[in-house]
Amino acid sequence: MAEPMKIRASMSGDAADVKCLMNHVMETGLRKDAKTGGLVPAHHITNVTATVNGKTVLEAEWGGGIAKNPYLAFKVKGAKAGDKVQISWTDNTGDHTSAEAAIG
Repeated sequence: MAEPMKIRASMSGDAADVKCLMNHVMETGLRKDAKTGGLVPAHHITNVTATVNGKTVLEAEWGGGIAKNPYLAFKVKGAKAGDKVQISWTDNTGDHTSAEAAIG
């Protein structure tokens, strides 16, 4: 199985540039199974949270319209090299994961 998330964070001027690739199937619940003809059940990320040194800097609510293996990028002002960035997500089935990286 592939890693759940890959995070890269680096300083760019006075802000941290954070990039994250999430490994998730992101099924909308609208696609039909080619073999059975039945609908493939919905399975998508619903909530994403990012923190820097424990302080929340991003909260997002997602729906089924986000592509498979979503990519998220954002900037954080006030962060410094060495600070810890943690990103976590929860999906509509209750699965959740998180990963962290140091800002370089």
